Amino acid sequence: MERLTAEAGVACVVAPNFAIGVNLMLHFARIAAKYMSAAEIIELHHDKKVDAPSGTAVATAREMVAARGGSFDESVTTTLLMDGARGASEGGIHVHSVRLPGLVAHQEIIFGGLGQILTLRHDSISRESFMPGVILAVKEVTKRSGLVYGLDRLMGLA
Repeated sequence: MERLTAEAGVACVVAPNFAIGVNLMLHFARIAAKYMSAAEIIELHHDKKVDAPSGTAVATAREMVAARGGSFDESVTTTLLMDGARGASEGGIHVHSVRLPGLVAHQEIIFGGLGQILTLRHDSISRESFMPGVILAVKEVTKRSGLVYGLDRLMGLA
């Protein structure tokens, strides 16, 4: 895509998530990842979502590990009474997926440290929540050239 946009002399925005709040949450998570030793992610989506975990949750975990410069401290559960009870794991971060009717898109990042917990949470209660990010991208893409990956870059967060 970078080559194609350069050859055509146009700009293109590819954003994995257009919710402004999600992009802020990811920014704050990258900051917290440097200081908190353990983390877990719980993502909740509508019952028609076919993938698990969500791409946003996977990207969040990977960004947190990169910002930390290595894996998080992973608690070891020696006895699992049900397979998969601890969710998937990425760099020491357990990622849990919930699929239920009535949900739209929600993500919670729970950081744990000595004597403290930090929770970051974003809730999209309607699909309209993505429109401010789409409008921002449409306005900003006209000011740029080439490929821009991520709404966070348009927001000055990356």
